[in-house]
Amino acid sequence: MNLNKIKHLFYALYLTNSFGFRLRKIKDPLEKKKLRLAYAKAQLDVLNIDIKVENAEKLPSEGQYLLVSNHRTIIDPPIIEIALEDTKIFGLWVSKKELYNSFFFGLFVRNAGSVLLDREKSQMSGFFSDIKKGVKEGSSIFIFPEGTRNKADAPLTPFKEGSRIIAVKNRLPMLPVYIKGNAAQVLKDALNDSSEKREITIVIGDLIDYKEKTELETVYRERFSLEDL
Repeated sequence: MNLNKIKHLFYALYLTNSFGFRLRKIKDPLEKKKLRLAYAKAQLDVLNIDIKVENAEKLPSEGQYLLVSNHRTIIDPPIIEIALEDTKIFGLWVSKKELYNSFFFGLFVRNAGSVLLDREKSQMSGFFSDIKKGVKEGSSIFIFPEGTRNKADAPLTPFKEGSRIIAVKNRLPMLPVYIKGNAAQVLKDALNDSSEKREITIVIGDLIDYKEKTELETVYRERFSLEDL
């Protein structure tokens, strides 16, 4: 690990926890959105990474959705926050228990707006109840259907069960977004040397009706012309 990477990691830790502390005091969703956006910009600015939004005209300006995205890096949530900058869409992130308890991310995740997903529990009724409560209060839900970061060469790994159930139970249209290219390599290069400007593209897809009967992964692949596994 070189000195540049060490500096970035310490600064990221500082940003994550300082914003996590500030978010703890904010209740209004749109105020949380502003702080999450400021955090996203701060993280990506120091890495010297720009975000390009492709098909931005397909983004709704407001409303409630189940936002579904592929998952390549730890900076995917900031990428998505920046893509949604000019909208009034605020979402609760579906977050694993490991993130809630993380020294690095815990304070931020717990306070920024999230729903805890604990796969070790035998019953998921509490999780779906928390989702329903968030939707009733006006929030969208943001989820990575792959369940964990895709570290394979394939553009997409199989989706876990449950994402479509969230959409159906809460009558949420699904907003698909796709983080294009090898974002993990871009992040790795930026951590090693942030003097060079880099870019990551996120593509906005057409909405998917919650009544859609086709498997979500299949429709998602069609939206972004992704090859089958």
